[in-house]
Amino acid sequence: MPVPTLRPEAAATLARGAVIPAHPLALTADRRLDERRQRALTRYYLDAGAGGIAVGVHTTQFEIRDPEHALFEPVLALAAEEMDARASADVVRIAGVTGGTAQAVAEAELARDLGYDAVLVSPRVAGADDQALLDRARAVGDVLPVVGFYLQTAIGGPVLDREFWREFASIPAVVAVKAAPFDRYRTLELVRGVAASGRADEIALYTGNDDAIVADLLSEFHVDSPSGPRTLRFVGGLLGQWAVGTRAAVALLERTRLSMEGDATAYRDLGFLASDMVDVNQAVFDPGNDFQGVIAGVHEMLRQQGLLDGVWCLDPAEGLSPGQAEEIERVRRAYPALNDDDFIAENLDAWLR
Repeated sequence: MPVPTLRPEAAATLARGAVIPAHPLALTADRRLDERRQRALTRYYLDAGAGGIAVGVHTTQFEIRDPEHALFEPVLALAAEEMDARASADVVRIAGVTGGTAQAVAEAELARDLGYDAVLVSPRVAGADDQALLDRARAVGDVLPVVGFYLQTAIGGPVLDREFWREFASIPAVVAVKAAPFDRYRTLELVRGVAASGRADEIALYTGNDDAIVADLLSEFHVDSPSGPRTLRFVGGLLGQWAVGTRAAVALLERTRLSMEGDATAYRDLGFLASDMVDVNQAVFDPGNDFQGVIAGVHEMLRQQGLLDGVWCLDPAEGLSPGQAEEIERVRRAYPALNDDDFIAENLDAWLR
């Protein structure tokens, strides 16, 4: 069976590096899909200059697949419609898939039918060992190109070693890997595994470490490969954090490129922004409460900016932690260069039409 390949324009974007926000879910107060605001979010990301959008991922809420909600297909379809209408050909369309092999393959087939370019495979599968995760990735890779995902253990991700990532990166359909273990040692193990596969030139590395975005984008990893020593880098980010402040993220990624080309001013600016970004992430992701308010925190930032009407999640137990809304307001005001307030205010009415 031929290995699925990316559209040339999407492949070029993914390899060069892009800002890829993890798309949230807009709900009404009775926890039904708010189609108007869901479309507005996609329009925001595209107009902000995102090089791709990831839909059906953790930030979109895994519960969209539950039978009582049945929102997986409608949410993917809405984003696809907006990308058809507004996106240039080089925007990468990524759908999240989860569950066991049969479910993941079925979700990948739906994504393919809706025009998505690739699938991000969640490693959060009950009872699955490393071999099961690899077999599932191979099966999904028969449908669409695959983006790997190292999910932090705090929200259900398994610990995956260097050998796992070597085997995973050896799968011909794998085109990128998102590193989000929120752990420097585990991030390094992933990079070493990709290098050891011999396919490093064919796989784009994306940071998902929302607490270390600038550090990842500026890092050079000196690793061994079958052809000898290599230097690998993260070329972009696929992030829940970039579901807010997306236009600012596009500017930040461009600064990292200039910095790596020797621009001393850009490098100095990033030194200041790195800790500011961590402060924003701490407010939004709620690590002090074991990330209990992570999804609601993204919603609250967007609510304060007018893009969402509330912070409702499909799971009624999910919400903001005490004081989290105030922390988000604090970082919005403290770091205007990172939050897109003015850009959103100028365009909000058009996006909500």
